[in-house]
Amino acid sequence: MIAILAALSAALAIAAGAFGAHGAASPQAAEWLRTGGLYQLIHAVAVLTIMGITRGGALSLLIGAAIFAVSLYAMALGGPRWLGAVTPIGGAMMIGGWLWAAFAYWQRG
Repeated sequence: MIAILAALSAALAIAAGAFGAHGAASPQAAEWLRTGGLYQLIHAVAVLTIMGITRGGALSLLIGAAIFAVSLYAMALGGPRWLGAVTPIGGAMMIGGWLWAAFAYWQRG
């Protein structure tokens, strides 16, 4: 199930990036879509890479990237600016996921 969600996350990231490049309402909206898409895509690939080592770390990356990217996408599409306060929660979860992965790899020697 995590792999399916990661693949869907990558698809959404590509769609957001394409929309940002061709249909965004403003330069700021395009930047939010580009940033969200980049982080979401990188972390979707990372999830597929590390899920065999640490499912918890992979899940933290997946959820964190979703929170981070979706909050940016929502603002780019006209959502309230207070969503920008939610974005760092996703970032913290991504950092946690990477630390979790580092620990899992360290334990394996």
